Amino acid sequence: MEVSKGFAPVAAAGARILILGSLPGQRSLAADEYYAHPQNAFWTIMREIYGFDGDYASRCRSLTEHGIALWDVLQESVRPGSMDADIRQASAVANDFGEFFGRYPDIHSTMFNGKKAEQMFRKLVPQGHYQGQQLVDLPSTSPAFAAMPVSGKLAAWQGALARKQL
Repeated sequence: MEVSKGFAPVAAAGARILILGSLPGQRSLAADEYYAHPQNAFWTIMREIYGFDGDYASRCRSLTEHGIALWDVLQESVRPGSMDADIRQASAVANDFGEFFGRYPDIHSTMFNGKKAEQMFRKLVPQGHYQGQQLVDLPSTSPAFAAMPVSGKLAAWQGALARKQL
C-alpha cells in the first residue's frame, strides 16, 4: 500500500492557535493544498469568520495574519482513499510537535478539525509537548461528516475561534 504524506505547516511567528486535521485526503494531496476538496467547508467557514477569499496562497496568508497555524496530526500513514476511518493506525507517524511548539511558543490553543484528529493527537503526541494548552474538539469540516449542516459547523467554529483570539 502506498503511504500518504502530509504537508508542511502553514504557520508564522506569533501564531496563537493551531488547527489540526488528520492527514490530507486524495484531493488535497493532488492539489498540494490543505482542504482542497470542493465540498469541504473549511475555507468557506474561514471566509465567513474572517472575511477573506482569494487563491490558496492568499487564504493561507490571511490565516497566519490572524494568528492561526494549520497542520495535520500525521506526517504520514497508509490510507486508501480519503476517509479518516481508513487510516491504518499501525502505519501512522505523528508530526514533530515538540519541535513545532518550540518554534511557535505563543500557541495557547490547539483545535481539532474532527474527532479523528483529536484522537490521534492524544494517542501519538506526548503530553509534555502541549502541556498548558487548551485542546478544543470541533466538528469536522469534511463532507463525510454530514450529520451536521455547514451552518452548525460554522456556528461551532465561530464560537470557538472568537473565544480563543486573545
